[in-house]
Amino acid sequence: MHYGSFATGGAGLVMTEMTCVSAEGRITHGCAGLYNDEQEAGWSRIVGWMKQNGAGAVGLQLGHAGRKGSCTLPWEGDRPLKDDRAWQTLAPSAVPFRAGETAPRAMTRDDMDRVRDEHVASVERALRVGFDVIELHLAHGYLLSSFISPLANQREDDYGGSLENRMRYPLEVLRAVRAAMPAGMPCFARISASDWLDDEGGLTAKDAVEVSRMLHAEGADVIDVSSAYVTPESEPVYGRMYQVPFADRIRHATGIPVMAVGGIQGMDHANTIVGAGRADLCAIARAHLLNPHLTLEGIARYRDGTQPFPQQYGPARPPPREA
Repeated sequence: MHYGSFATGGAGLVMTEMTCVSAEGRITHGCAGLYNDEQEAGWSRIVGWMKQNGAGAVGLQLGHAGRKGSCTLPWEGDRPLKDDRAWQTLAPSAVPFRAGETAPRAMTRDDMDRVRDEHVASVERALRVGFDVIELHLAHGYLLSSFISPLANQREDDYGGSLENRMRYPLEVLRAVRAAMPAGMPCFARISASDWLDDEGGLTAKDAVEVSRMLHAEGADVIDVSSAYVTPESEPVYGRMYQVPFADRIRHATGIPVMAVGGIQGMDHANTIVGAGRADLCAIARAHLLNPHLTLEGIARYRDGTQPFPQQYGPARPPPREA
């Protein structure tokens, strides 16, 4: 019902929430995954229904929670599990997300190989399911994001230190994911463009431009530009379209297609962002939770005769504007 409502609601692309590559890669026990046959069958049923009843593409956001895993559900307090349901988390360095929490295990080379291969195995399942887009999650302090941020990555080997070194493992995973995908299939990369802690040595918007260039060179077609959440000390300045400046900067500095996210509250915002050339795509999340038919509402409001509309809902569609 959750995903199907967005498909029939007219969205051009429906992206899953982060779908995990392994059980230990989950944030919570309630997180979706794509690492066994039962999950593959479930996703096949969901994606098949969406394509049968909607006209948009369906994307899989693929990721690993890293040190932010082994937690309760968000509406149960969003805190680390303390009972026998908890599991050992992984990270670039043995540094907990919050002081006093159980430290993750610093990844060995064997861990890196295994997690990279788990991403590939999930992509292979995604292709059988019928997803149209794969998005690699490198944001919000999850595993690959924590390699990129100097606040989380304190390694002293070839995978820590300079930005080039911190990007080494995320790029390795991206290369493997891209190699497992058909040549014409879109690959998105979701990043945290800023830790919002410039004075404390966090990743900056300037760094994000270079991160985007590296990801694009390894096969990321679109950069999905978010920010923050690598550490609990991050203090984003929330507001309408508050992350769009990061997407705008990357697009104009690199020429790489970008997707803007964050505080985009409806069609007027999206049309303004795209029309002004600040982004190529807009992802609208919370507004869709309130109104899954947000896109159909926009089509009707603008009387756009070019966009698909479910034939069962045809009576709600006004006639197109006269030329």
